[in-house]
Amino acid sequence: MTSIQPQPQPSQSRSGGQTDVSRYNLTEIAAAAGVDLATLPYVARILLENTAHLAAVGRCGPELVPTVARWSADGGRAEDLPFQPSRVVLQDYSGIPVLLDLAALRAAAVRRGISADQVNPVLPAHLVVDHTVRVDASGRDALRTNTNLEFARNGERYALLRWAGQAFSQLRIVPPGKGIIHQINLERLAQVAVVTEGEDGRPFARPDTVLGTDSHTSMVGALGVLGWGVGGIEATSVLLGEPVLLAPPRVIGVRLTGRLRPGVTATDLVLTITQFLRSLGVLGAILEFHGEGVASLAVHDRATVANMAPDYGATTAFFPVDDETLRYLRSTGRSAEQVELVERYCRAQQLFHQPDAVSAIRYSETVTFDLATVEPCVAGPHRPDQRVPLAEVPDSLARARGPVATATRTRDGAPADGSVLLAALTSCTNTSHPDSMVIAGLVAKRAVEFGLRVPEWTKTSLAPGSRTVPEYLDRAGLLDPLKKLGFDVVAFGCTTCHGNSGPLTPEAARAVTEDGILGAAVLSGNRNFEGRLHPQIRAAYLASPGLVVAYALAGTVTKDLVSEPVGTADDGREVYLRDLWPEPAEVAAAVRTSVGPELYASAYADLFSGDERWQSLPAPVGELYTWEAESSYILEPPYVDTPSTGPAPAELTGARILALLGDSVSTDHISPVGAITPDGDAGRFLSRLGIDEPEFNSYGSRRGNHHVMLRGTFASPRLRNAMADGRVGPWTRHRPSGELLSIHAAAELYRASDVPLVVVAGREYGCGSARDWAAKGTALLGVRAVLAESFERIHRSNLVGMGVLPLRFPKGRSSADYGLDGSEEIDLSGLSSLRPHGGVLVRIRRADGSSVTFTATAAVETAREVEYLGAGGVLPFIRDGLVPASAPGRAE
Repeated sequence: MTSIQPQPQPSQSRSGGQTDVSRYNLTEIAAAAGVDLATLPYVARILLENTAHLAAVGRCGPELVPTVARWSADGGRAEDLPFQPSRVVLQDYSGIPVLLDLAALRAAAVRRGISADQVNPVLPAHLVVDHTVRVDASGRDALRTNTNLEFARNGERYALLRWAGQAFSQLRIVPPGKGIIHQINLERLAQVAVVTEGEDGRPFARPDTVLGTDSHTSMVGALGVLGWGVGGIEATSVLLGEPVLLAPPRVIGVRLTGRLRPGVTATDLVLTITQFLRSLGVLGAILEFHGEGVASLAVHDRATVANMAPDYGATTAFFPVDDETLRYLRSTGRSAEQVELVERYCRAQQLFHQPDAVSAIRYSETVTFDLATVEPCVAGPHRPDQRVPLAEVPDSLARARGPVATATRTRDGAPADGSVLLAALTSCTNTSHPDSMVIAGLVAKRAVEFGLRVPEWTKTSLAPGSRTVPEYLDRAGLLDPLKKLGFDVVAFGCTTCHGNSGPLTPEAARAVTEDGILGAAVLSGNRNFEGRLHPQIRAAYLASPGLVVAYALAGTVTKDLVSEPVGTADDGREVYLRDLWPEPAEVAAAVRTSVGPELYASAYADLFSGDERWQSLPAPVGELYTWEAESSYILEPPYVDTPSTGPAPAELTGARILALLGDSVSTDHISPVGAITPDGDAGRFLSRLGIDEPEFNSYGSRRGNHHVMLRGTFASPRLRNAMADGRVGPWTRHRPSGELLSIHAAAELYRASDVPLVVVAGREYGCGSARDWAAKGTALLGVRAVLAESFERIHRSNLVGMGVLPLRFPKGRSSADYGLDGSEEIDLSGLSSLRPHGGVLVRIRRADGSSVTFTATAAVETAREVEYLGAGGVLPFIRDGLVPASAPGRAE
């Protein structure tokens, strides 16, 4: 390494000293390896710098640096790449389990005579509390009401966060009410280039890289920051110094041409691009956007596209740093010194986007997308990639009706099939976009002027991801019109987008339960999987903020907003969408006069200091967390300090199928985050503890209680298990008894008989959110392997992290090809010689004595993952690495 390091090029550091902007000169490193740096994708250059740094500090062998430099799209497969980000971001739903795992690892270490500080984050980490708040109230005074309820319900969880903030170095907590993690990351935390102190004491610049416990961490790729979502299990290992080991990534260049037409929004773009890329099959790839069309997209547009990378199946999406990146940094209040550092560093390391030089880059594949082809659209009713042009939205409702209810119910003056029961301006995807939010405000302003109203049964809400949003809407005179239509600020958090929508209006709830209507939701979010938003909503559409307001006014998705009126004005005139939609010049003028750097400086001045409610919470202190055995929220995890099991068995014999599932089973199906119902296993468990239904809270908020989460695994009311005889929900057929039981009850019977379990599924298993409990719950149910046609990236990694073996059917084959109905027993052979992408012999034994055998592929990416599986998961692996085998008190 040192032989190819150049003399540094200094610039002023923030401390007044000199910052080396090219400590690792990528041009010289690449040249020494016989490679022209200009031929590498920008993300490959960042990975090269990361490897050079790890080699310099002894975290990998120096011989890996030229290997990474020689990695190219057309040829060779390099060794697994160690990657260590410069920081980690967490949100409270997925972050609290990480903190509990760290606390449990620390307790396990201390019980073995190891110092508590041996379990401590080695990287800077920020945890943003944004997922907990629920829209119990909407309309006037909703923000205060919902915030008070949030603190009343979550005091114990928040006390844990305050303990963790003082117990773990480098961890900073962003209290409730500050905004959504990805907007905060984009608008404040991301620095693009970070300053680190070298071994010689001199500061030097490195790329800002990040891993986050939320799948939409990819949003920060809009700023040229390489980052992606990981499960909480993987985040724990990263925080403790374990690098992520990557198979050399497939980097697909996405060439953008043209420009968006007037009236087309960033939401229309991302929904179109999601359908386009999902159809191409970009699963697990890194997408690098380039081409002349990129220059026409503001960072806000790019952020909307990058945010939904997991929804089109990619690991992440990346826009290299350019002049627009620098403009955005200035506009959001970053210091002139920081912006200068970013530019100098990126230019010195050939990380600054040079459009004319892109033709030299060797991508794994290049695809072209014409921005001019995008038209206004929505996505639904069940998936982000189900793009629907506006004129076809009424017909799309048939996909939600299913084969039973085919006729549309209509009732004058009352909710009917397709009525919009929820209309939410929410999520990280769109509420970071001033243009989109101003369009929504202008639509509302004109609607109010016409005298249009939202139906009483439609629950409306505005939950911005940034505290700047109501400020610039108010400056533009647009907050009041939104309020008049019911879009009052209800929270600064994720809310409806991830299922914390709160109750429907009483009239809407009655229409669903008593009249059986098919209710719809329209939201400016990024996920609309079946059952995610609300158990009584069967059709959900993703739309731009302006269209959310328009559909709320229309009151139904059965209207064609292209040709039919949205509503009727006070004077009897029919009002169409074209009458409400603003011209681009009007939008630009409103943004220009209402949005400025001072808004961001004000919004983030007190990012880490909570209000009086936060400050008055109990603040436990000390190195160890005190576990309360009677707590219904926070318990010591049962999968960390487990007895060592020794070498992995050579085979798994007599496994039963717990669930036989189809395609696109999401982590929402596997581990819901929404409200806990009284008629489910988790609700009955809480009732037995003496907890009343109004205090059940949500699965997301009870992720610290494994008893609740175990009972909530596969508890989605929309789960379709082929073993449940057509019954939708958390049901399965137990064998050999033949009883139809809840999945949890069946798993307990199998556990009592020491029967291992397998889950069988189709394509895209585990799509959706980076939800570690989807894997933790699976493991705690006794599932030892999941056999699917394909896996989504994060859930696959989480399964390995919990010691559950992911297996792929032979290419082109599925459970139907082997005649599986769930009554079979399954044997797996060759487990003791498991290797990445290796074969595992699967034998299916039927009740009539017949059998079929085939070779499945282990969906295991690296040799380290094989070690994780052998140890029973990442956390036991880390625990055992902390404690010598002969240490006193070691669990046996």
